[in-house]
This record gives sequence, structure tokens and C-alpha cells, in this order.
Amino acid sequence: MIKHRLRIKLRLLSICMVLFVLVAGTPVLHAASGATQQMDAVLAMDASTSMNDSDKNKVANEAMKMFVDMASISGDKIGLLSYTDQIVREKALLKINSAADKDELKSFIDQLARGPYTDIAVGVGEAVKILESGKEAGHYPLIVLLSDGNNSLKQGRTQEQSNQELQAAVKKAKDQSIPIYTIGLNADGQLNKDVLENISRETGGKLFVTSTADTLPQILSEIFANHLKLKVVPLTGFTANGDYQDVTVSIPNGNVMEANVSIMSSRPVEVKLIDPAGQERKVPSDGVVYSKSAAYSLVKLVKPAQGDWKLQIKGINQDKININLVYNYDLALVMNPLNKTYKPGDAVQVSARLESNGQTVADADLYKNLKATLLLTDLDAKQTKEIALTNSGKDFTGSFTVGGPYDYEVKVRVEDASFFRETNPVTISAKPASQQTQTQGNPAPAPAEEDKPFPWKPVAGGALLLALLLAALLFVMSKVKQANKGFYGQMVIEILDEDTGERTSPQYKKLNGFKGKIKLHQLLQLAPEFAETEQIVFTPGSDSIWIANHSPCLIEKSGRAFDASKAKELKKNDRVKITLQNASKSIWLEYIH
Repeated sequence: MIKHRLRIKLRLLSICMVLFVLVAGTPVLHAASGATQQMDAVLAMDASTSMNDSDKNKVANEAMKMFVDMASISGDKIGLLSYTDQIVREKALLKINSAADKDELKSFIDQLARGPYTDIAVGVGEAVKILESGKEAGHYPLIVLLSDGNNSLKQGRTQEQSNQELQAAVKKAKDQSIPIYTIGLNADGQLNKDVLENISRETGGKLFVTSTADTLPQILSEIFANHLKLKVVPLTGFTANGDYQDVTVSIPNGNVMEANVSIMSSRPVEVKLIDPAGQERKVPSDGVVYSKSAAYSLVKLVKPAQGDWKLQIKGINQDKININLVYNYDLALVMNPLNKTYKPGDAVQVSARLESNGQTVADADLYKNLKATLLLTDLDAKQTKEIALTNSGKDFTGSFTVGGPYDYEVKVRVEDASFFRETNPVTISAKPASQQTQTQGNPAPAPAEEDKPFPWKPVAGGALLLALLLAALLFVMSKVKQANKGFYGQMVIEILDEDTGERTSPQYKKLNGFKGKIKLHQLLQLAPEFAETEQIVFTPGSDSIWIANHSPCLIEKSGRAFDASKAKELKKNDRVKITLQNASKSIWLEYIH
């Protein structure tokens, strides 16, 4: 019976291997770069008490909430932190899959408090760590840093120490291609612009300077658009007269995935929406997302119909209303492949086209207003030349002549008033073969061999033997794995002193080094004051973690008692509070991937 079962398993495994080979040999169609753009963003805010004067109404909080609302309805990841000379509050990257996820982030922003002292190195360093631990492949990472650029350090901490840590954090961000967008709030005229400018320049971000917090929503809107290669389209603003006033929102084509209309005013507004067919659409309703706060309202149209939409806005009499529109397109710009090597003087033909989900877009109306430019950068001289391309109505074509014996970067950009896309850059070389790197050179062709009959029998016999060996190996490995299952992800730990209100900086504990089970006491480094957590045990799930509580500690989730006496599952981004009974402290845990 056992042998019979083993034979069945081996046959099934052999079939699976054949299917695997067939699938592996089938071309996989990937969505073109830029077709669906997702971001991993960390918003870091200076929470020193000096902000009480420069941002009395906490407009910075409102601006960050608007950034959250502008994020896609699903797929983007956002983390948050506020800092003084230490981390005051922090939230790991949360993947947005619903309106509830955005509400969770905005609620966290509302809870941010302020304190004395400031150390920019602390904020930048922790923001980079958050991205390191949670960024997702294929997403566009970024950090937004709000600060006045000045430090106010505690005794015992020197400016030199802070500078060294800041330089190390900036280098780490640069090495990982994480741009840092800095916002300098210069309300008191004491802005240290050089520090913030250096952070942005070194990491490929951008510096924004403002003397009033009122412009922060506009700046966050520009950062959002700039990072995802979108454009902010200013719509006609107005002074409210107390009645509904019309604003036209034009959807240029059917490739718009989301249209974000941000309405900024000092007091709340009322909105109505008329679609291109002249029908009033409820706000909110299916395909119309609406969010608002004390400083802004945001209407998000999801896959809107092409044509002119009418937005009717009713503000408080004499209030100034500013309106911006940001489109997010389901379009990518793709350039035809180029050779890796050329000779000086060679003429190179360039062609690029728009794609949606890997398919060429043939829409003359979409192409008609687009301007295409070839960007040719001499990587040795660091000089870029712009060459206009011809728009044929279905693609963008042109050519350039290779100059001297150097390395070059080639990419194409297309844009109009509301649209912006670039191809992925391609590096070519016109250097002599002896100066080219091995990856740039073309390998010499292998000598041709005489045609021989394909050795079917030896290959088939070898494949069968390999299948049997693999089956046996996999069978043994599965048994070992079942008996010694490992963990996945990380645990973020914060400890709150209930008497003083002081909270430790978040500690990230990687779990993949543990097998079978972990005691919370182990994660807390076996500190004697946390001995009662010896009876709180974690075991691994498939894409989660299970917690069992056999201690007297109280566990809460979302403010409610969390009975884990028989083990409860914690999924990604779940957060629990554990209140100790023998010490006046509580432990906050968040499970992240």
C-alpha cells in the first residue's frame, strides 16, 4: 500500500514537472513599465514644538491626508512617522486595498503629537528603514520630509554626530534609488535651505520652499504627480459667492484610470457632479470617491468616461477656492530595442509607441497633441541633447548620429498639457571593444556544429531519473518542513511607559531566523521586567502568524479585548496592544511583511 501511494505521488510529481517545463517554455507577457504605476511612500514630519508657530492649524497634517486620498484606490503603500530628536510615532508601510485602509492612515495622522528638540538625521534614517523593510518590487519608492532644516539637539548629542548619521542615511537612500522630496517651511525666516537642498539633490528628489503652511496641500499634490511622472493641471479657481459655481473637468480619452480633483479652501465646500451625458452623479457613488477635511475636498473619478464633466462647487461667500487636476493613465511609453554597440558616426533609428497592458494603442485622438523628444545623454561628459521626434499618429520616430567614442543613455519623452511619460533608459556604447564592459560587448558567435539526431532515449532516461531523484528529495524536504516550519515577515515592537507616556522607537524584529515557535520574551531579548511574556507564544501560518496567550497579560486589538487563549491569527499589518500586569508598561506589536 505504501509503495502504491508513493508511485502515485511520483506520477503526479512527474506530471507537474512536465507542466512546469511547458509553462516555463511559454513566453510571459509583462505589462509595460509605467502602465500601472504604484508607489511605496513614507511621509516624515518634523514634530518639534517650533511647528506650533509655523503651522498653528496643523495644515501639514491635512496635506498628508490629502496625499493619502490621492493614492490609488488599491495597490499603493504608505508609511508615516513623526520625529523630534527621537521617533514620536511611526506606522509601517500599509498597502491600500480599501477606503478603510486610507481612513486608518488618516486617523493615525490625526494622532501625531509634538515635542521638544529636533534631529533631522533621526527622521531621515528611520524613513529609509521603513522603506527597506516594506518596499515592494516594481513600486516607485519615495520619502517626503517636512522640516525647517534646523536641529535642536539634546545635551550629549553633537551636531557632528547628527551630520554623520544624516550623510549615512542619505547615502543609503541614494544607493537604493529612493528619492527624498523635502519641504522647507520657512514661516519664521530661519529655514536652513542648504541642508534640505542637499538631501533632495543627492537622492534625486526635489526641494519645495514655502513661507506658509497654507500651500502645503498644493506642494504635496505636486510631489505626488512629479514622482509618478504625472502632471498637475491647474483648473480655473474662483472666489466663492455662496452658490454653486461650475468647473469643467475634461477627460481627454478612455485611458484615464483615475482623475483626482483636489479642491483647496480655508473652509469646507459642497460639491455636485454632472457626467458628460448630462446626468447628475451622486457624490460619492460607484466610480466616484469623495473625501474631505478642514483644508481640502478631493473628488476621485475612477475609469471616467471620456468627455467634459461638470463639477459644481459651493463655498462660503468670499472664500478663495483653488482647484487642481491630476490624471493617472493606464499607458506606458515603450521604445523599440537598440543595439548595445555602435561606431562613432553611425545613424541610429529610434521608434517609440504607447501601450496599454502590453498592447499597442492605436488612437489618433490620443496622439494628436503629444510632443515627443529624444533625450541623448553623453554619460562621460554628463551632457544631454534633446532631439524632436515625428508624431505619426501611431508612433514617434526619428534618428540621431552617434558622436565620439563614449557611452550614451537613450530615452524618449512624450507630453502635453496633462500627460507625461518616459521610456526606460537604454545604455549604448561607441567605445572601442577593449574599453567596453563585458555586459556591453556582443559575444562572438559560437562555431556552427553539424546537425546530429536528437538523443531522445538518453535524454528521456536522464529526465526520468532526475524526476525520481527530485521526487524523493521533495518528499523528504516536505517532511522536514512540516516538522520545522519557519516564519515569514517582521514584528514591529514599541514599548509604552504608562506612567510617563514615553514610547520607545520602533524595533524591527525579523522572524525568518526562528523555527517552529517564538516566545514574545525572546523578541524582547529576555529582559527580566517582561518575564510574564514568556507565556505569549507565536507560531507560523501560511502568510500570517498565530498568537497564543497563556499569560495574565491583557491583549487588545482596535481597542477591544483580543482573546488569544486558543491562538488567534494575526495577518499582515495587524496591530495589537499587550498590557503587562507586573509592570506599568504596555507593548505594541505590528506584524508586517
